[in-house]
Amino acid sequence: MIQVIPPRYAALAVFALAYLLFIALPKRRTATAAVAVLFALLLGAISLPDAFRSVNWNVIGIFAGMGILSHLFFESRVPAVMAEHIVNQTKNTAWALMGICLMAGFISSFLDNVSTVLIIAPIALAVSSRLKVEPTAMLIGIAVSANLQGTATLIGDPPSMLLAAFAGLNFWEFFFYHGKPAIFFAVELGAVASFIVLWYFFRHFRQKAPPVREEAVLTWRPTVIILLVIAALIASSFSRALFGNTAGLICLIGAAGALVAEQAFGKKEPLLAHLQKIDWETVSFLALVFILVGCLTVNGWTEYLARQIVLLTGNNVLFGFLVLTFFSVAVSAFVDNIPFLAAMLPVAMSLAAKVGVDPSPLLFGLLIGASLGGNITPIGASANVVACGILKKEGYTVSFGQFLRIGLPFTLAAVSAASFFIWLVWIRV
Repeated sequence: MIQVIPPRYAALAVFALAYLLFIALPKRRTATAAVAVLFALLLGAISLPDAFRSVNWNVIGIFAGMGILSHLFFESRVPAVMAEHIVNQTKNTAWALMGICLMAGFISSFLDNVSTVLIIAPIALAVSSRLKVEPTAMLIGIAVSANLQGTATLIGDPPSMLLAAFAGLNFWEFFFYHGKPAIFFAVELGAVASFIVLWYFFRHFRQKAPPVREEAVLTWRPTVIILLVIAALIASSFSRALFGNTAGLICLIGAAGALVAEQAFGKKEPLLAHLQKIDWETVSFLALVFILVGCLTVNGWTEYLARQIVLLTGNNVLFGFLVLTFFSVAVSAFVDNIPFLAAMLPVAMSLAAKVGVDPSPLLFGLLIGASLGGNITPIGASANVVACGILKKEGYTVSFGQFLRIGLPFTLAAVSAASFFIWLVWIRV
């Protein structure tokens, strides 16, 4: 341990510098996080046991397991066939694109957002190619729709799982909590508002949607296993202790079962080839960032931030809710929402305790702001980065302004509508 500055300030300095480098060097974020954790340990900002305890291993297991399942689901051609059917049933391209975005949102309620974009994007590209129109707005619409609906359910996106593990919510409590409509309905009201925005950008695609040849499903095995995993996650979520400790294990067991089935009945692709499909870099990044967030928690910085928000908002619950929500939107437009949410959840709980209110609306607002803020910029969410990468491969470079033109109104419409719902149901007396 190197005692250069007090551990409390070392933790803040390491955390702040790491985040600045995450923004400046997005392609080196895992290496940056690893170096930051090493410095935190050397400077005494966190001990090795505290670092290990800071990692939410349940979320890590969920992410890795669902990564394998998403890959096998994609290879099965089931999602592509479903999307192709939607295109063939719509009267013009605008409605076809809206249908594709709706499908992206539905799939993203159960699978991670990046996999959803990879599954749906080829259909949008095929339609745009036949119509000879640029696919930029379509791909952006798919990405932001996936990011939005991933927030609606407990198993739709890692931030939702993180909140559930932190607050002890089960699957159905995303729908109704303490007898009141909860996150799902807030997100869906936001979806209605934001899809009006998407329609504005798609409205000029009036051409008849060209028929897309529907290919055959290669196998239903991954679909069945994913449904079984989802059912197991829903069942386990009713026990706070069970979900908090076994959700990741359930996903890993489901992934292992899918791999065994693929070896027994499928193409018998080498196991290593399947394992390489997991985004191991992101898995490592998540674990390292949990440790960086732990540095702030063990050194009292989350408590300090809560006190500052209390000083700013006083005892006004609505003001505190709006500050948390829209501060989260602004930060998550540039910063990865998982580490940010992990850092802010204790702040929301501390703020609720200091004001003396139920923390539920503050936690809901924090999740919605952190999850949807990433839709504003092309670097705000992994799904956005993937969508822009696909467009670049096709010869279309997405500028910051192009993405902002769709992402900003989409996000403001969704967050404003969802916030109004939470105020109406949870805060207004």
